[in-house]
Amino acid sequence: MQLNQTFKCVKTASRTLALHDDQKRNEVLCAVADAIVANKSALIEANAVDLSKMDRQNPLYDRLQLTEQRLDSIASDMRNVAMLLSPLGKVTDQRTLPNGLRLHRVSVPFGVIGVVYEARPNVTFDVFSLCFKSGNACVLKGGRDAEASNEAGVKIIKNVLRKMGIDEHVVELLPATHEATAEMLGAVGYIDVCIPRGGRKLIDFVRDTAKVPVIETGAGVVNTYFDKDGDLEKGQRIVTNAKTRRVSVCNALDCLLIHKEKLVELFKLVEPLAKKNVIIYADDEAYNALDGSYPYLEHATADSFGTEFMDYKMAIRTVASLDEALDHINLYGSGHSESIITENEQTARRFQMEVDAACVYWNAPTSFTDGAQFGLGAEIGISTQKLGPRGPMGLEEMTTYKWIIEGEGQIRE
Repeated sequence: MQLNQTFKCVKTASRTLALHDDQKRNEVLCAVADAIVANKSALIEANAVDLSKMDRQNPLYDRLQLTEQRLDSIASDMRNVAMLLSPLGKVTDQRTLPNGLRLHRVSVPFGVIGVVYEARPNVTFDVFSLCFKSGNACVLKGGRDAEASNEAGVKIIKNVLRKMGIDEHVVELLPATHEATAEMLGAVGYIDVCIPRGGRKLIDFVRDTAKVPVIETGAGVVNTYFDKDGDLEKGQRIVTNAKTRRVSVCNALDCLLIHKEKLVELFKLVEPLAKKNVIIYADDEAYNALDGSYPYLEHATADSFGTEFMDYKMAIRTVASLDEALDHINLYGSGHSESIITENEQTARRFQMEVDAACVYWNAPTSFTDGAQFGLGAEIGISTQKLGPRGPMGLEEMTTYKWIIEGEGQIRE
């Protein structure tokens, strides 16, 4: 398989985006949003082909599924992106040197952004909207699980682009093969940055294999600490929402840390999880506190901690102090999202300062780690790295910058 010609076409098309102003980009995004709504039946029909190949009991089934309501939400998110201020052309620094040279640092697109993702057909639209709004072309590499859904989505986008006089190569979907992934990761000179969205296996493969620059969106091994000063009612709502809202997403709760003084409240804290058949892997102290009352209880093993379950499963570990909770998060966390439930502000502030993660919560569930929830319109992923973007990556994170220098004929001595 040779995809060089595809990459060349995308690279060429990326330069044409500079010819269109923000108003034009917004019109295109709104037109695509309208087309999503108008073609819901076709999108759901294509999605049904993908769903027919997946076991309904697979927790990824929910992530793969498109419904009328979800498509309406996808279209709404795209319109929200269109309404956001353009991230381009912002002067982030300016100065005049003693020799009279005038310097401006201005935000500009990366150029071509490649995204590798798994069974998430909504990502097709999210990535296109953020890339197009920020003046970037995009190369999409979805997984086999969502092949028909992704193809239907890109077909709708390209139809709109053609009708509105935009080079349709500003978005391309690669074949759902491992060979296509390998070619994409080696497309030096064509793809300016690659972003993987998926589980740890995919992310590690992209990071370890790519010859093009990578923005790492790490797996979400998420912990929540119920402190000795935690409020039970708040804690119950937070833990239930963080664990069961959508188990297949990266911000879902994986491990509950509980102060040993709160073990008497543990059953009440996790009782709502039983209604969702959540299996709990508890350490000895937590197991003894739940034994005989919680119906889906198992003993934790060494593998229970540091695992991104992406399922109706959760680990519990008992700790004797905030320090022990922090040590656990430092050892097992992935730098994604962590939360503390406490009424003690001093404890909360120390937790926020010492936890090394992109998003750190106090008395709120980690389920809020999401570009749309943060007011970014949508997201292209959750970055867990420290060099460059960190946390939900919206429009601002889809730009780099260049220096504009103006002179009057000065020369350097």
